[in-house]
Amino acid sequence: MIRLATRLAQVVPTLLLISIMVFGLQELMPGDPAIVLAGPLRDPIVVAQIRAKLWLDQPIPVQYLHWLGNVLQGDLGYSWRVGQPVAHMIGQKLPVTLQLSAMGFCFALLIGIPAGVISAVKRDTVWDWTANVIGLMGISVPNFWIGILLILLVSVDLGWLPPSGYVSLSENWRMSLATTALPAFVLGNNMASTIMRHTRSAMLSELDQDYIRTARAKGLRESTVIVRHALRNALIPVVTLGALELGTLLSGTVLIEQIFSIPGFGKLVVDSVFNRDYPVVQAVVLVTAAMYIVLNFIADALYLVINPRLRVA
Repeated sequence: MIRLATRLAQVVPTLLLISIMVFGLQELMPGDPAIVLAGPLRDPIVVAQIRAKLWLDQPIPVQYLHWLGNVLQGDLGYSWRVGQPVAHMIGQKLPVTLQLSAMGFCFALLIGIPAGVISAVKRDTVWDWTANVIGLMGISVPNFWIGILLILLVSVDLGWLPPSGYVSLSENWRMSLATTALPAFVLGNNMASTIMRHTRSAMLSELDQDYIRTARAKGLRESTVIVRHALRNALIPVVTLGALELGTLLSGTVLIEQIFSIPGFGKLVVDSVFNRDYPVVQAVVLVTAAMYIVLNFIADALYLVINPRLRVA
């Protein structure tokens, strides 16, 4: 519990540092947003009015404090391009990406953990060799290439799933799962390979421990030894990896959403970058960073569930 309290105490300064880095993005991005928003005529009077309205004529520390004060009140600002509240835009796009990431995460776990366990238990057999070859291919082949090939095979040739588009769960849950199944599989493919290799490594280490030999000497069934003893301890590093990889999935949806024409978080940030829509970019990066922190905190909490010995620390 002390470990959880320590991690919780680190959240506030971490978020503050992230907010400074996020706000500094507008200084690194090329171009003047006031000139972009002023249109092709670029009237100096209009540009000056836009700069004053958006606080761009103020020193950077003043701009940051003004922005941070609004964020602390739950106000993420307004889109400079479309004039809508940024929080409303994120509220529309984030559920799409969360659904896609959650499905990709499920695919990764359902494929990666069993494959890693089988590879470790069947060490130096054809099962182990096959799992390692497939895992290496999953890490090496780019997701966009796998996505294009699956669209041609599954959607165009076989006609099993839609090639692109998105339907919300509230509108039609069956069609929603159909439109996100293929991109979710592609998204979780790389993560499944990584989880498989880490699970295999952790399982091999646990299977050589003395307590495993003792459990077998007691006459316990092999499935009980593997699942209840070896796998439970082997999952500790996998939980850490899973939390980090789930955060990576959120950022990895940018490319997948472009390929499958899914109107999610990734497409929102890409469009905002091209349009110099800084409030949207800043809010998206800040929300993503906050989700990373939350996922890592959840991973620490899961340690206590998986390994009770850590509860005394």
